[in-house]
Amino acid sequence: MTHTHITAPTLFIEVSGTKYAYRRFGAESGIPIVLFQHFRGGLDNWDPAVTDGLARDRPVILFNYGGVASSGGKTARTFSGMAEQAIAFIRALGLKQVDLLGFSIGGFVAQEVTLQAPDLIRRLILAGTGPEGGESMLDYPPEVGRHATEPVPVVENFLYLFFAASETSQAAGRAFWERRHRRVDQDPPSSPAAMDAQLNALREWGTVRETGRYAKLKRIRQPVLVVNGQDDRMVPTINSFILQQKISDATLVLYPNSGHGAIFQYAEQFLTQARLFLDK
Repeated sequence: MTHTHITAPTLFIEVSGTKYAYRRFGAESGIPIVLFQHFRGGLDNWDPAVTDGLARDRPVILFNYGGVASSGGKTARTFSGMAEQAIAFIRALGLKQVDLLGFSIGGFVAQEVTLQAPDLIRRLILAGTGPEGGESMLDYPPEVGRHATEPVPVVENFLYLFFAASETSQAAGRAFWERRHRRVDQDPPSSPAAMDAQLNALREWGTVRETGRYAKLKRIRQPVLVVNGQDDRMVPTINSFILQQKISDATLVLYPNSGHGAIFQYAEQFLTQARLFLDK
C-alpha cells in the first residue's frame, strides 16, 4: 500500500535518548525530501496538497523537532541545536543524501543543517523564511506575536498570519485549513515549553551581529529555491530577496496577493516549480 499524508502512520525513532516522531510516504525510490515545520507546528500543520504533491515523485519525510508535538525530549533553544537534532535523525534513518524543504523557522533550521552537514544535502527549498540577522526579524510585531502565541491557535490566527487580507487570499486560507484537518488522528499540539524554547531561538536568530552579517550564506553551495508571498507578516519578504542575493546558486519566486503561507495558497504553482527544481 502506498501511503498519503492522511494515511501514513506516525513512526518513531530513538536517537541518543530522544524519540523523534515522523511520517514517511510517497514514492519508494528517489532522493527523499525532508520537511521542517514552522513555529510550534507539528506533522499535521502541513498542507496535504503540498506534501502529497511532492510525494508523487519522491519519498516525503515529515519530521518533528525534539519536544515538539508528538516528539519526545526537549526543544532546543537555538536553531543550531534543532539542526543538530535533524541531522542525527536523518542519519539514524540511514539516509546518505536528502533534499530539504524548510518553511518559516524550518527554513532557519534547514540553513543550519546545510551548513553543519553539507555532504548530506543535495538541494534546498526555503519558504517564508530569511537569513540569520535579517531585516525586522528580532521579534514578531505585537499583533503578529499575539496571533502566533495563542494557547490554542484557531483558523482566525492562521488567516491573519499566513494569508493576505484580500477576499481571494482569505478564501484560499480557509481551503487550506479544511485540507490540513482532513486527517482524523491529528498530531498533538506543541507544549508551552516548546513555544518558549522556539521563541528564544527566534530572538537569537533575529539578532543583528556587528560583523559578518550574512557571511554564512556564502558557504551554502547547493542549489536553492527561495519562495514567499508578496507581503509576509511573519518573516518580512525582503529577507527572501536577501537570501537570493547572498546564496551563490539561488532562485527567487514571489507569489502575488499572498503572505507567509504562499506555498499553501498557490500549492499547484509551487509544486510545478518545486518539481522542476528538484528534478534537475
